Amino acid sequence: MAATLLAQPGTISDKIGVPIELKKILVRDSGKPRATGIPTELLTTNPEDILDDDDIHVVVEVIGGVTPACGYLKRALAAGKHVVTANKEVMAQSGPELFRIAEKNRVNLLFEASVAGGIPIVGCLMNELLANDVFSIRGIINGTTNYILTQMAHQNTGFQQALKEAQDLGYAESDPTNDVEGIDAVYKLSILSSLAYHHRVAPQDIYREGISSLEANDFRYAKELGYAIKSLAIASLEGESIQARVYPALIPLDNMLAKVDGVYNAVEVEGSLCGKVLFHGMGAGREPTTSAVVGDLIEIARRIGVQGPPPPMVQNGQPLNIRSIDDLETRYYLRLTVADRPGVLAQISRILGDGGISLASVIQKDSDPAEQTAELVITTHPAWEASVQRALRQVSDLEVVTRINNILRIEG
Repeated sequence: MAATLLAQPGTISDKIGVPIELKKILVRDSGKPRATGIPTELLTTNPEDILDDDDIHVVVEVIGGVTPACGYLKRALAAGKHVVTANKEVMAQSGPELFRIAEKNRVNLLFEASVAGGIPIVGCLMNELLANDVFSIRGIINGTTNYILTQMAHQNTGFQQALKEAQDLGYAESDPTNDVEGIDAVYKLSILSSLAYHHRVAPQDIYREGISSLEANDFRYAKELGYAIKSLAIASLEGESIQARVYPALIPLDNMLAKVDGVYNAVEVEGSLCGKVLFHGMGAGREPTTSAVVGDLIEIARRIGVQGPPPPMVQNGQPLNIRSIDDLETRYYLRLTVADRPGVLAQISRILGDGGISLASVIQKDSDPAEQTAELVITTHPAWEASVQRALRQVSDLEVVTRINNILRIEG
């Protein structure tokens, strides 16, 4: 980002009508080799050189993590400096507090790069889509997991191999937990749903499952059934209740989200006026992040130029409830290893039926003569999550059931 500002200061200034000057860059190690064209006199290892300088009007934070980033942002806002951040974790956990400080000090806090890289979804929810009542948000908002799932689907690789490829290419960290366990997506969905519904949706309000339980057979069977498997972040409003969840799900192959592959992101918003709108693009990387950060910087410079107050964050006048995952009603995909003998399906069907769960299809796959087992792939009609989980606990206790291999939701 610094290289972009230094390379085209005149171009950016011409677009907004006010000059932009890069004054200081906080780094951990000032001796580390950096991009050519960055003067060493701009570098500092002392945050006070930025936070205590009254001539610095805007602070851009791309450190990541909570500490020390959140502390720096609070100090910058309290000192009357406008802030641009790409920090999803800080915005998800401490966003309301940061907005209160920004409002008190009449400064702007923008964070487009915190979700989906160069896709302008944050700004659209705060501005262009504000006239809508948002019914739902569904998105693929973690490029690492989407790359892994794409490899597993199209190259027939296992999870560990696909993860290693993602790490070798720099898409996944050496510790990929935040990505593959859905934590990163939870932070992003917290931000998007809070903006969409004008009500605080904290990370702990969001149900989460990762992708590490997925196996090659799941992708093979899903394709046979007409589905792709994607890690989805979903928030929906029903009456006065919000439900938010992150998990791998089956979606029809003709659905637009099913066609989003590799490290790309996509977010579908359904609104009362706009209908369904799909945002698609690169979700991470230096260039998309720079695009979002510099775009926010330009917007702040424009607001400073007209000397207007920062726009208020819209809050919903009525309280909204957070619905439990137990209250989810959807279809399910179940994959079980069972004894390969007559009467097994009847026992399983009876338990599911007693739980009010109607079967849509049953396929027997991959018998193992040596173990005398087979795989059953079952899809259901819409059922309640609590009922499905309760019934599967009973199914797992059956002597004829060796293992419940996977449980996935089917999103229409």
